[in-house]
Amino acid sequence: MKIKLDENLGERGAELFRAAGHDVATVSGEGLCSASDRELIAACKAEERCLVSLDLDFANPLVFDPAAYAGIAVLRVPAEQTPQDLYALTDALIVEMAAAPITGRLWIVEHGRIRQYQPPNQGPP
Repeated sequence: MKIKLDENLGERGAELFRAAGHDVATVSGEGLCSASDRELIAACKAEERCLVSLDLDFANPLVFDPAAYAGIAVLRVPAEQTPQDLYALTDALIVEMAAAPITGRLWIVEHGRIRQYQPPNQGPP
């Protein structure tokens, strides 16, 4: 799968996705660090890449309709996070991506679960 990691995810996250066989681009690697959320999601759409971010703004399906994109995954880290928290969420996302398609969907990845946004007019994932 083609993935774009937001600027709030480091090189270690990119390494984890690459090790799982994903094609990874990063916001920092593409010089998009100062881009607005709309510019970033537009780049993801144009490149047909799933966005992986810590930015809760992307978790609002009324603003960013997941059906229009190759997928949106928002990692929810605890208030006092450690790098291990982020790696655990990344690992959980990688496992879920291998089991189910994220294209056109919004996943909120938390410790112990992944919430999947279900649009009112769509059946179960």
